[in-house]
Amino acid sequence: MRRVAAGALTGLIALTALAACAEEPAANGGEGGTGAVAFLMPDLASTRYEEYDAPLFEAKMGELCADCEVIYQNADSDAALQQQQANAAIAQGAKVIVLDPVDSTAAATIVQTAQSQGVKVVAYDRPIPDKPADFYVSFDNEAIGEAIGQSLVDHLDESGAQGGLLQVNGSPTDAAAGLIRDGIHNAIDDSGYELLAEYDTPEWSPEKAQQWVSGQIAQFEGGIAGVVAANDGTGGGAIAAFKAADTTLPPVTGNDAELAAIQRIIAGDQYNTISKPIKIVAEAAAEVAYDLMQGNEPESDATLFDTPSALFEPTVVTQENLKDVIFGPEGVLTVEEVCTAEYADACAALDIA
Repeated sequence: MRRVAAGALTGLIALTALAACAEEPAANGGEGGTGAVAFLMPDLASTRYEEYDAPLFEAKMGELCADCEVIYQNADSDAALQQQQANAAIAQGAKVIVLDPVDSTAAATIVQTAQSQGVKVVAYDRPIPDKPADFYVSFDNEAIGEAIGQSLVDHLDESGAQGGLLQVNGSPTDAAAGLIRDGIHNAIDDSGYELLAEYDTPEWSPEKAQQWVSGQIAQFEGGIAGVVAANDGTGGGAIAAFKAADTTLPPVTGNDAELAAIQRIIAGDQYNTISKPIKIVAEAAAEVAYDLMQGNEPESDATLFDTPSALFEPTVVTQENLKDVIFGPEGVLTVEEVCTAEYADACAALDIA
C-alpha cells in the first residue's frame, strides 16, 4: 500500500480521480460536489499515513465522487513544507483541505490563507487551536491518554509493582500530543506512582525518545515501574532503550496499533496500544470534505477549540483482547501480516492463527 515515493515530499501529487459522484447541484445552489480535495499529512515517523490514512481516504472519496481529485502530500515533519503544499493545493483549485498539521500553531496560517480564498479546512487527527478550522475529525485524544495511562496503572496495581513512572509525550508542536499528555496526567497523577521524569519528544521521533529514556534508565536504575509513551513510535523507542541497556523491561504503553507495536504486544515487549481504526476517521473525513464541497454543514457531536467536531472513542489493546480487536471487523491488519515466522510461537500461545 506504500505508494508515495520521495518525490511526494517536494512536488504535489494528484492521485487518481475516483468512483461514483452525484451530478446534481449542491443544496445551496452552488456548483455541486466535484473538484479537488487536498489530503495533507504531517510526517513519515509514523507509518500509518502512507499505509492506511491516505489509501482509506482516497477509497472513500472514490465512493462519494468520481469527479473529485485527491491531492495527497506528506510534509515529513517540515511545517514550512506543509505550508507550501497547502498553497500549491489552493493554486490547483482544491475546494477543501484535510489537514493533519506538523505544527498546530503554524497551521493557523494555513487555515487563515485557505479560508480567505473560500477554501474549507478540515482538521484531521490533530486540532488547530489558534484558528478554528471548518471542522475537526479525530479520536478523542485526551481520552486516549487517560485510557493508556489508566490501563498501565491498573496493570501495575495488579502485579504489585514498585517504583515510579516515566512519561514520554509526543511533539511539543502538536496540539493533539498536548491533549494526550493531559489525559495521561488524569490517570497517573493520583495513582500513587511517582512521576520520575517527563519528556516532550520533538517530531514524535522514536530515536529521540530512545535517547531520553536511555538517560533516565541510567539515572533511575531499578526504580522504573513503567513507561507511559504517547504513541507506538515513542513506545518502541523506550523499549529499545531498555533492551540496549540490558536491564529489566517494564510495561510500556503505546497508541496507534501499528504493525510493529502489535507484534511487540504479542511478544510481551509492549504492554498496550490504542486501537483507533483509521478507517473510521479517514472515511468520516472524506464524508465531511464532500459535504463541505457541496456547501452542506456536516453533523458534529462536539466542539473543540471553537471547531465543530466529530470525536470517536478509542479502545485499549492488550494481549487479553488483541485477537478480537485487531483481527475483528474494524481491523486493518491480517494474521498473515502479524504472525510472521519470528512471532509464530507467540501468536500460537495467544491462540492467534
